[in-house]
Amino acid sequence: MNEKKRTVLCPNCGKSVLWSTTNPFRPFCSERCKMIDLGAWASEDYNLPAEED
Repeated sequence: MNEKKRTVLCPNCGKSVLWSTTNPFRPFCSERCKMIDLGAWASEDYNLPAEED
């Protein structure tokens, strides 16, 4: 099968990354970027605004 190669941007550093099963860190470019993102989630840097009742 002729599979089209798809690239995405690393959510952390913006580097172009091949979206493939051969990349164990996808959508990230490296384990470092993956761990930085995990750390941001763990420290609650990502959140959604909400109104308190």
